[in-house]
Amino acid sequence: MRYPVFLLLVFAFLFPACKMEFRKPTERMNALNQIQQTDVDFSNRSREIGMKKAFLEYMEDDGILLRKNRLPIVGADAVDFISSIDDSSFVLTWDPGGADISESSDLGFTYGVYTLKTKDTTFNGTYVTIWRRQQSGKWKFVLDSGNEGIGEDKRTEENK
Repeated sequence: MRYPVFLLLVFAFLFPACKMEFRKPTERMNALNQIQQTDVDFSNRSREIGMKKAFLEYMEDDGILLRKNRLPIVGADAVDFISSIDDSSFVLTWDPGGADISESSDLGFTYGVYTLKTKDTTFNGTYVTIWRRQQSGKWKFVLDSGNEGIGEDKRTEENK
């Protein structure tokens, strides 16, 4: 008689733990989908309102930019750096190629290929963005870096 009671107690303690494990991957997958959608939305905003405004909208206050031939640009200096860019002669967009997220679902990254279009030239490169979930649930980037690793396409849009 003690054996069935023992099994019942073991089951009672293990079942809630198992149930939590089944819930957690779903929550993590939802957060992963959110971070990927945020990256797509960020790119769309860059196309719609310009790179400068989009970066200022999606960058956390203490965000970090890693740029070629520069030390890391942090926080207010990153805001000043972005604000000083004249983005009227180009359009910057990107396509996420992948992403991952922490077990706690509050920190993650996206990466992919960016396209920088000027009047007559298209440049392509790779990027990585690290995101942190805000208390509001919204994602903002804490670090952004790009690499000119793919090259350029010198054809104009009309010649493609």
